[in-house]
Amino acid sequence: MILAITQRYEKFDNEKYFREHFYLNKYFKDIFEELNVLLFPVSSDIQLETVVNICDGLIVTGRSIDVNPKYYGEEAIEETNLGNYNLEDELDFSLIKSFHKLNKPILGICAGIQSINVCFGGSLYQDIQNHSSKEGLKMHSINIEKDSFLEKCYKTNNLKVNSFHHQAINKVAQDFKVIATSEDGIIESIEYNNIIGVQWHPEQMMDVEFFKKYMEAYF
Repeated sequence: MILAITQRYEKFDNEKYFREHFYLNKYFKDIFEELNVLLFPVSSDIQLETVVNICDGLIVTGRSIDVNPKYYGEEAIEETNLGNYNLEDELDFSLIKSFHKLNKPILGICAGIQSINVCFGGSLYQDIQNHSSKEGLKMHSINIEKDSFLEKCYKTNNLKVNSFHHQAINKVAQDFKVIATSEDGIIESIEYNNIIGVQWHPEQMMDVEFFKKYMEAYF
């Protein structure tokens, strides 16, 4: 199996020559190596048709630059980080639309779920409280809907997950179903046919079982 996965942009101002990088965190490498899945990192829409044809599915990863609120009809507020690189939105949307057109599975993680929601016409809260901290990842409980993929995966309706985001889904995109929420009502997971998004980082938790069950369910 080959899965396309988005690489993310990062700029280091303290570097003199090699300031700009595209990266994929090591958690994904370790998990999918264990599952014998080949990852195809994508940082450009060059030959996108070829990428979609050779890959079985798509993972839209988290990122530090927020989705530009212009895509859901809002002006950016002070807390929204638009960064200095404006191509991640376009890449995410192009990949999501292209894989969806061929009915290939898509998984969104953290900012990935937000890209999916906006791509299909939904909107975001530009800033929320209590789901991230300067110290890093937080943990909190989520409530899972009955008969959803998550319930089948974890065999429970309540789960503790990590949290590292200051934005979240507001208006849910048409046809998508909310399948998990946090205790304060923030949407934590959505699904539609063979597309699913989660707001937390299962890769950081080294949740191999999540990814294994995901592949069993959608491929």
